[in-house]
Amino acid sequence: MNPDIRIVVLVENTVSGPGLSAEHGLSFWIEYGDKRILFDTGQSDLLIRNAQTLGINLGRIDAIVLSHGHYDHTGGLAAVLDVGPKATIYLHTAALNTKFARQDTNVRSIGMSDLTKDVVRTQVDKGKVVLTEKPTEIFTGLYVTGQIPRVTSFEDIDSSFFADKYCRYVDTLPDDQAMFFDSPKGLVILLGCAHSGVANTLHYVVKLSGQNRIYAVLGGMHLWNAGKQRIEQTINVFRKYNVQKIGIAHCTGEHAKKQFQRAFPDRCFVCSAGTQVNLGGERNAHIRV
Repeated sequence: MNPDIRIVVLVENTVSGPGLSAEHGLSFWIEYGDKRILFDTGQSDLLIRNAQTLGINLGRIDAIVLSHGHYDHTGGLAAVLDVGPKATIYLHTAALNTKFARQDTNVRSIGMSDLTKDVVRTQVDKGKVVLTEKPTEIFTGLYVTGQIPRVTSFEDIDSSFFADKYCRYVDTLPDDQAMFFDSPKGLVILLGCAHSGVANTLHYVVKLSGQNRIYAVLGGMHLWNAGKQRIEQTINVFRKYNVQKIGIAHCTGEHAKKQFQRAFPDRCFVCSAGTQVNLGGERNAHIRV
């Protein structure tokens, strides 16, 4: 029997409710039966304030899943553990690597802060970290993909990301991972940034789950600099899997958002901070934005 499920967006680039604040980042709160999971932590302690505004008790966190090692998805980790110290952290080893971005001649560090890395190492010593290079079941029926195979021909590696400050080595972001679970409405996938490619991610989750239809995909799709053709090919994958709810967030990009909204006018919505998705059964499954 499927558990009652509620997903709340705690942090995103935009807001959809009074008293909430936005930042460039992403964080989802998931109530999965009697378990409480945080998927990413934004870039600061903002998620603490937004959670309070939304009436969410972060002290109940059982697990924290980090989609990858960028600052805008991991920066709130220390603050969260201060209020929810019992949580186990799930992340790929490469999330701790140095990470840089280059735009023209400007190079900046975009990886985890030293504070966040120290927090993770402290939790390792406490036995509260699980490494997720491979698919991992967090709780019964709720999984993280681990490293995602790259099989499509149209999803390339972002050449603006590097593993060193001299920009000699491209960061292929092997730490990029997604979370997925079944629900009373069908398969649900949560994305951090989908640096491995949205289509690659959907294909892999379908393979792992044994299902060929997806009910909802929520999160960042890293299509902000993608061309029209790549976005259309991505949309065709959503059509293939008959995705019913598409929650666009964070790094998806304005052009991609508009193409998705034209393709799926009744299925798309913006996953702003404050958005809630309830999947507790046929009668009370709904989205509140």
